[in-house]
Amino acid sequence: MTKRLDLGKEEIFPLILKMSWPSVIAMTAMSLYNFIDTFWLARFSSQALAALTVCFPIQLISAAIGVGTGIGASAYAARMLGSGENVQAKQTAGQIYFLSFFLGLVMILSVVLFGDSIIRLFGASDEIMPLCHDYLYIIVYSAPFGLFTLMASNLLRAEGRPILSMYVFLMMFIVNMILDPFLIFGWGPFPEMGIQGAAIAALISNLLSFLFSLIFIGLKSSKYEFKLKYTVPDIQILRSIYSIGLPSIVINLVGGLVLVIYNHVLAGFGFQAIGAFGICFRIMSLATMVIFGIGAGLMPVVAFSKGANLDQRLRESVSAALKVSLIFASFAFLFLEIFASPVAGLFSRDVSLLEIAIQALRIHALALVLIAPIVIFINTLMGLGKGTLAMFLLFFRDSVVFIPLLIILPHFWGITGVWMALPLTNFIALFIVIFWTTKELHGG
Repeated sequence: MTKRLDLGKEEIFPLILKMSWPSVIAMTAMSLYNFIDTFWLARFSSQALAALTVCFPIQLISAAIGVGTGIGASAYAARMLGSGENVQAKQTAGQIYFLSFFLGLVMILSVVLFGDSIIRLFGASDEIMPLCHDYLYIIVYSAPFGLFTLMASNLLRAEGRPILSMYVFLMMFIVNMILDPFLIFGWGPFPEMGIQGAAIAALISNLLSFLFSLIFIGLKSSKYEFKLKYTVPDIQILRSIYSIGLPSIVINLVGGLVLVIYNHVLAGFGFQAIGAFGICFRIMSLATMVIFGIGAGLMPVVAFSKGANLDQRLRESVSAALKVSLIFASFAFLFLEIFASPVAGLFSRDVSLLEIAIQALRIHALALVLIAPIVIFINTLMGLGKGTLAMFLLFFRDSVVFIPLLIILPHFWGITGVWMALPLTNFIALFIVIFWTTKELHGG
């Protein structure tokens, strides 16, 4: 369980698979974690499903901060390990204790003070506003625990122990999967709590995942070492973390903004359209999380190779990850095109809601073979320490291309235009990302 991979010497293709498959399972477990909420709340009521979809951007914001900070910390720690600067790597790991507590507290206070305004901003209508309030004012207290888990999981991958990260997210998914139906529907001794039950289940699963992350990152076999002095904010290390992590945070926050705009645009087509998007988003997340997992497995290998000046190994690693991700994306695309109807039907028996969700799923599936190389190349840039360039490329994709298409296309094609925005955006972005990544890989 605690075996460490040698990022600088193991054969490349097997190494990419060994680094990726735990990340794939971990990220798929994260996606299933949200998938389970959608599955049960869709059966509880369409209004509860719509409320969950409206509140999702706040979870995406938390994930953006946790993943971005974790990416920055892991990329810096991997470079330090690659260059033999082990004390710097230990100090980097120590910073996540302070960061997860501080940033989590900021999120809690923001919701306590401005929660209702935030929900309105995210697109809640009067019909689902009370349900949004019930969910958000509970789930936000999981923020410090979730942030630490996301940061620690990236650091575990950076030292070549992705399996430990996988165990954490599997445990989170399993606990949430078990608790959700009992708390939502009031099975056994529990009262029926609806959407509040889903929030409580999420809070408990995040707390347990935090405890496991704390244990794993503090193992004696780890290259990291907990010392109280390492947890004191270090400006130089924080600057190094966020030189890479901040672009990732911005990228994911823009993704949250995209979801808010989705909610507002779809509100014009009724709350069922928002609910249908919630179903489509969770199903697509299962596919894209596999691709993100491959990218997450690649990034520490790129960072280590960069720190050790193994340029040929770096390029071969990127090529191997690209092939794996494209093969998976092609199979996922074909599967969703063929089985869109039965897959969407797992969530609801509402015929009008399913009609919308099936169309959305088939159109969104077109984007998978475009998203795969984009994710691989963006993770490559982050591993190279080019976080700002990665941020610019994804910011351009989401802000300059995606958001305008999301607003403009529905005026011509109705709700079909909303769904077409995603594949069209990624088609345009792919050529730009390929150009810049190729340039960086060959010495700029």
